[in-house]
Amino acid sequence: MIVKSHTLKRFITLRLGNGKDLLESLEEAVKRESIRNALILAGFGSVASYHFHVVADSNLPPENAFVKGESALDVVQISGAVIDGRVHAHILFTDDKTALGGHVEPGCRVLTFIVVTMQEVEGVDMADWDGIGKLP
Repeated sequence: MIVKSHTLKRFITLRLGNGKDLLESLEEAVKRESIRNALILAGFGSVASYHFHVVADSNLPPENAFVKGESALDVVQISGAVIDGRVHAHILFTDDKTALGGHVEPGCRVLTFIVVTMQEVEGVDMADWDGIGKLP
């Protein structure tokens, strides 16, 4: 387990319009705003296409399964972190029958809009938080 204290800084809200790529837009905002570490708190909206990956086995490092498609889906949650300037975002989509999601990949294209909120943090080095392996 790793437990670190940090200080909350800026609260950032992004609104993306039709046709925008979710991951590219998050990376662009992180770069433009010089965000090093942040928590992705929430996100909602809709997509016209999706691309994500999920872990496919229990090995370390795990294999990944990539899922891609064209379909209008509601985005009911986006969460994750910006770790040392790198976006690590997860997404949950739904239609009238099922829910699916995983790690955001390029190709999640906005249908109507997507809103994402982030809280920047300081006083903590999160550079090793997305590493694979056993925690202390």
